[in-house]
Amino acid sequence: MPSESTAKSTGFEDLGKICADTRPEMFRTALLLCGVLSSLLYVAMTIVVPMYWESYSSASQTVSELSAIGAPTRSLWVPLGLAYTLLVAAFGWGVRASAGRNRPLHIAGGLLVAYGLVGLAWPPMHLREVLAAGGGTLTDTMHIVFAMVTVLLMVLAMGFGAAAFGKRFRRYSEATIVTLLVCGVLTSMDAPQLQANLPTPWMGVWERIDIAVFLAWVVVLAALLRGSGARCDR
Repeated sequence: MPSESTAKSTGFEDLGKICADTRPEMFRTALLLCGVLSSLLYVAMTIVVPMYWESYSSASQTVSELSAIGAPTRSLWVPLGLAYTLLVAAFGWGVRASAGRNRPLHIAGGLLVAYGLVGLAWPPMHLREVLAAGGGTLTDTMHIVFAMVTVLLMVLAMGFGAAAFGKRFRRYSEATIVTLLVCGVLTSMDAPQLQANLPTPWMGVWERIDIAVFLAWVVVLAALLRGSGARCDR
């Protein structure tokens, strides 16, 4: 029979092995949680930040105007936006860590990482009155380009994510993509009026629907991956 000291030693070794096996799972869970936190943070940003701009209208103005050059809310939005992009990139890495041999999910995670990293270099636009007065610069053009790239990354991430799971999530993702594209078109139709500083009564609504469906999709994906991930008690 093994001695008491040997039994104790073996017990500690088993405990150490369990802890070592638990660390990657805890790290993966933390990364997936970043997706939920990123969505909650962005919702809070769109509610709280406009309160610091008295004349701002969430229904008729875009989210990008909150970080526009000269906007009174730019100094508040930018650091919060930085936190959001880092959280999304971390979530994308968590999706990759959860993918295993699921290639579509692996690609979706990489696209989410790219989506987050693109946000780190997002060029700001100018205020409407500046654009209407001909004060637009290269940064306004690049802002539109980055917006197009971002939407493309979002759609591709949702497309590959849809292929990684069963029929219900695929249909949900397809409905999300359709909503995003339709509201994106409606938002872009008001772009000339924005640049001319003319009324855009529904522009903010269409854009916020766009944002909301993507934020919800991220939360659902995080929940699915957390529920299907490996656990120590399995």
